[in-house]
Amino acid sequence: MGEILVNSLMGIFQFNNLIFMILGVFLGFIFGSLPGLTATMGVALLLPITFGMEPTTAILFLLGVYCAGTYGGSASAILINTPGTPASAATVLDGYALAEKGEAAVALRMALLASVGGGIFSALALLFIAPQLSKFALNFGPPEFFALALFGLTMILSVSSNNLRKGIIMGISGVFISTIGLDPISGLPRFSFDNTNLTGGIDLIPALIGLFAISEIIKKSQTAHLTEDNDISNINKVVASFKSLFNKYKKTILKSSAIGTFIGAIPGTGPAIASFISYNEARRSSKNKEEFGKGSLDGVAASEAGNNGVTGATLIPLLTLGIPGDTVTAVLLGALMLQGLAPGPQLFVNYTDMIYTIMLGLIFVNIIMWIQGSFLTKYFAKIKSVPINVLLPILLVLCFIGSFAVNNTTFDVRVMLVFGLIGYIMPKFGFPVTPMLLGIVLGPIAETSFRQSMAISDGSWLIFVTNPIALVFILLATLSILIPFIKPYVVKFKKSLS
Repeated sequence: MGEILVNSLMGIFQFNNLIFMILGVFLGFIFGSLPGLTATMGVALLLPITFGMEPTTAILFLLGVYCAGTYGGSASAILINTPGTPASAATVLDGYALAEKGEAAVALRMALLASVGGGIFSALALLFIAPQLSKFALNFGPPEFFALALFGLTMILSVSSNNLRKGIIMGISGVFISTIGLDPISGLPRFSFDNTNLTGGIDLIPALIGLFAISEIIKKSQTAHLTEDNDISNINKVVASFKSLFNKYKKTILKSSAIGTFIGAIPGTGPAIASFISYNEARRSSKNKEEFGKGSLDGVAASEAGNNGVTGATLIPLLTLGIPGDTVTAVLLGALMLQGLAPGPQLFVNYTDMIYTIMLGLIFVNIIMWIQGSFLTKYFAKIKSVPINVLLPILLVLCFIGSFAVNNTTFDVRVMLVFGLIGYIMPKFGFPVTPMLLGIVLGPIAETSFRQSMAISDGSWLIFVTNPIALVFILLATLSILIPFIKPYVVKFKKSLS
């Protein structure tokens, strides 16, 4: 084992491998930070470049794009209220609020620290406990996926604390929107109104850009003509060091990294779910729940550690079982096949040195991401000092390009504009947009898994009780729903005793 690790380390420090890891991380930052250009798109578009490369170099290059792309979305989420990728949707909740307070620099530092922490945590899990995690992940079937999605949907209560009823309405609306398109079981069109564009459903990216970016652009454009001090995040301000941030928020980072790794090891989940569940757990266990959504560094740390904790974990079912953990690893599966490598147990037997080089390389990819991110955040934060009347047209163009690039259709651009109006109008009447986003993200998983479970059990609901993992998640979901209603009575009872 020691000899294998030495050979793997020597492989990582080969000139080609280092250069392409550095290049992959840099390109990942670009794809992640631009709205609509996701990590998945980055890996897919750059896959042809790897045709003539050595297998190790090719995979390390694509892993650099994957990890940095997942983190890169936090920059636009914090600075312009637009998640660059769905994985950073939960980062918006507190990241942008911090930027508006003039704390963009510290929010970006927190995002980088948590992202690298989550990435390294999951890389170590891949290196040391991959077989055990992959065996556990195989226990997840439709009942477990439904219970997990149900637990994720309970976050609607957390982000709707100001008006629970309106938050639930928006959440249900999001789930309804997710049902537009082809029925996942029968394949028949639903709510498409004979519109061929709608048969493909509502894509998450245009909806995301519309709800957060376009709505914010409309809001800001109303005061863009006014003179205002827009230099609220001067990078020269004294901000907390990485060491002090880690010491203060290490519990959140470690816990969210573990959640992200657990979620990532389950095929078919992904970083968006891990991000929201990590955020919800951080808020639940926090002593300062009221700060979440108003500019909490705990919220940024939880979201970013959770979504980057997925990056290494998704490789666990891919490398050990040949099953892609999410859409990015599905592309990576194609990359391995192009190199003549068949993922699965035999991969560890026939290409031991190469596999360990890739697993150790994932740790170095995160270290490179740390170095590049530390340098780039200085320039990212300066976006907030650009005059608003100059920044808005640039952002609008990027939003149009990002939405169009998803499927290369103007229909997605129109979808973005519709959701932009929803994101602008509904909060004026007290309806939060985040529950709608949660419904769109988790709705398809919940519906498909529920219907598959009912088909397996011949319509018996007992399938959710007889599966221990599903039962645990359902109990957690029930507790999450009941606690907000029970808490006022508990507080009142404690006061009466004192």
